Amino acid sequence: MNNQILIKIIFFMGAIATLTPFINPPLALLMGLIFSQVIVHPYKKYNSKITKILLQVSVVGLGFGINLFEAAKAGEEGLILTISTIFLTLLIGTFLGKILRIKKNTTALISTGTAICGGSAIAAVSPVLDAKEDEMSVALATIFILNSLALFIFPYIGEVLNLSQEQFGLWSAIAIHDTSSVVGAASKYGEEALKIATTVKLERALWIIPVTILYTFIYKKKGVKISIPYFIFFFVVAMIINTYIPETTDYGRYIVIIAKKGLTLTLFFIGLGLSRDAVKSVGVKPLVLGVLLWIIISVSSLLFIYQI
Repeated sequence: MNNQILIKIIFFMGAIATLTPFINPPLALLMGLIFSQVIVHPYKKYNSKITKILLQVSVVGLGFGINLFEAAKAGEEGLILTISTIFLTLLIGTFLGKILRIKKNTTALISTGTAICGGSAIAAVSPVLDAKEDEMSVALATIFILNSLALFIFPYIGEVLNLSQEQFGLWSAIAIHDTSSVVGAASKYGEEALKIATTVKLERALWIIPVTILYTFIYKKKGVKISIPYFIFFFVVAMIINTYIPETTDYGRYIVIIAKKGLTLTLFFIGLGLSRDAVKSVGVKPLVLGVLLWIIISVSSLLFIYQI
């Protein structure tokens, strides 16, 4: 059998396996990571686009299982923590970047990705910074590696610290970088944690807009198109439908089940995106910066949550 055909068969078998009840989000990510290191991704050029579409559609689907008023309450509780940790991370990141003598753009990209929502935030501010391809690659790979670790580590830490569903949902939304891993970790922890984590994380993602505008003033850039995460508004529409149209409740339940499996599949594709070259591109200093910022935001937000 042709090697390329065999690789494609293994690829599709892995993707289909993530849709079964036996594969949870962390395991799906691990499968993708192993696949990417051992076998060449047969559809590498489409991976980023597929991941983005799957993630957005799945997150909107989760909205059909969330009550609007409960979401508003969760968002209100996380608002102060969101604002404070975003700007704290950006300031500390700038300071540490100077100490470690990391390129200004690389520092800004890693800090923004940690502060808001990982790869999406990095992609949004890159045009404003005039970031070079190598600077983006280093920042994305740094965030990706830490983001992947979070999916495995956070649920374990939550159980050791005996965090409630509400506490873990809020903590994961603040301290884990990408939406996909936030939802993956929270879904492993519990249903209530998932609802809170999804709502707070998407609220946090909207801060891409003001932060990007802030960068346009700092770097004196004009005419730069700001990337707005429009799918979040569809997520809100789904919550409104679920809250005000009781007839959709039965259908919504099935949509949420499909959305969760869609997110598991998304994490498989995300794992596939971490190639050997991406791992090699991360230098020691950027990784140190990413780890330090991650520890700071994780510990400070956890201490705050304990006080609520």
